[in-house]
Amino acid sequence: MSVAYSASPAPSRQLPPVAPSGASLTRWSPPLPPRTVAERVSRPAQPSASTAPVTPPTTPAASATETERELVARLLADEPAAWREFDAKYSRVVLGCIHRILSRFTRVAGSHDVDEIYARFCLQLLANDKRKLRAFDPERGNKLSSWLGLLASHAAYDYLRTLRRDAALEPLPEIERLSSSEASPYELSLLHERARIAAKIMSQLSERDREFVQLYFGEGLEPEEVATEMGISVKTVYSKKHKITARLEGLLLDARRAA
Repeated sequence: MSVAYSASPAPSRQLPPVAPSGASLTRWSPPLPPRTVAERVSRPAQPSASTAPVTPPTTPAASATETERELVARLLADEPAAWREFDAKYSRVVLGCIHRILSRFTRVAGSHDVDEIYARFCLQLLANDKRKLRAFDPERGNKLSSWLGLLASHAAYDYLRTLRRDAALEPLPEIERLSSSEASPYELSLLHERARIAAKIMSQLSERDREFVQLYFGEGLEPEEVATEMGISVKTVYSKKHKITARLEGLLLDARRAA
């Protein structure tokens, strides 16, 4: 008995396309199937490398320069928050420069002079409509901390120059122990000036009033004695005293204004 076997067809395998003759095996790739019209419409065209905008990267140095420029602009506008930020960021730099310079001149300056120099440095920043702050230009490659350190160094050297000049004018300790019973030239000139003003004022009084001033204020007589000398009552002496005193004060004020 014979059994007939039917041979089923073997599954077909898709062979990769064969590279055309003469093509490089390393560069050749099989062709891609063409896109349909729907795919072309739905997929947006990607911009080419030549047409895409190029944004330059922002470096940390450029960002720091812009921050310093904005801070200086706020300082020029007198913003209180900007000055607080300035003190918090740069006071240590400024004080460090001052300390470093004063450490070379310990014989003429000490740590107590640091606050004085720092105060003068701040005044210099505000002087002449903040001229030194306006002179800061980050485009020259200077950092704000370096610029402030340079100004602080100049302020320290200027202060040391003033100490050198003042040392020559320092009084000798022996002067405090010297004394004299005679009037000093200043006291003599003051007495002469007062006498000149008094004579000018007295010339504007009447003869009777000048006699009263001489007896009451010059010789220091009692009211009863003045009344006897001038032949007036004691009550008139008190009244005359108040009137002449008020007039003398007015004449003295006029003389000082004229001087």
